Amino acid sequence: MTERKLIEYTSGNGVAVLTLNDPPANTYSYEMLQQLDAGILKARMDEGVQVIVITGSGEKFFCAGANIQMLSEVTPEFKYYFCLHANETLSRFEQTPKLVIAAINGHCVGGGLEVAMASDIRLARRNAGKMGLPEVSLGVLPGTGGTQRLARLVGKSKAIELMATGELFDFERGQELGLVNQILDSETSEEFMKQVMDYARQFRTPNKAARAVGRIKRAVQTGAEIPFESALALERELQLQLFQSEDAKEGLDAYVNKRKAVFKGK
Repeated sequence: MTERKLIEYTSGNGVAVLTLNDPPANTYSYEMLQQLDAGILKARMDEGVQVIVITGSGEKFFCAGANIQMLSEVTPEFKYYFCLHANETLSRFEQTPKLVIAAINGHCVGGGLEVAMASDIRLARRNAGKMGLPEVSLGVLPGTGGTQRLARLVGKSKAIELMATGELFDFERGQELGLVNQILDSETSEEFMKQVMDYARQFRTPNKAARAVGRIKRAVQTGAEIPFESALALERELQLQLFQSEDAKEGLDAYVNKRKAVFKGK
């Protein structure tokens, strides 16, 4: 029996795109998360991939979160392990030393926002939908890292308010809160993705030292969760890795000789 393709994986020119593909709302199941996990690992291990983009299929939804029908039919134990696996999958985004960009092409609610918050940068298409964590209306909490990531992004008090009310808001409000980095104006989803890809490609070689970008991400994502002195030690270790790289030698030489650096990602 052929497995349903719930994650579309494409790559080229240094960018891997993972598309959540279960229309109309791209809700995620255990099967989708398994495929997403595999896609993240594939992009992580591919030396030709320097940037990862995650988006949703169709015009209306980035992702509406977990498949509620599925959750209503399984045992509490299954739900617990489902949430655990979701936590592990989204943590791979944060732990992979490659930049992860969420291309929010439509509604981004519940677990969909939790997926987006696990990304490093979030780009949204203007007027394409709403975002928020409305799980309280189901009698549950945002259980795929939402309570923790939202508090770290917007502060504890605002996070509690947003989750306790279950408020949905537009992308402009999301940008004010720090949940959206940029809002892009585009007539179609195809144009939006072209803009996202143009943005993503700026972080590739030869114009950008992709290894340095990845280590900056790693220093911030990991360093923010450990004591300050330990974070400084991590920063020094990552810097040592970069000082030993060909790209650092190229960057320093280019600066001294007043020329444009040509990075190789090595």
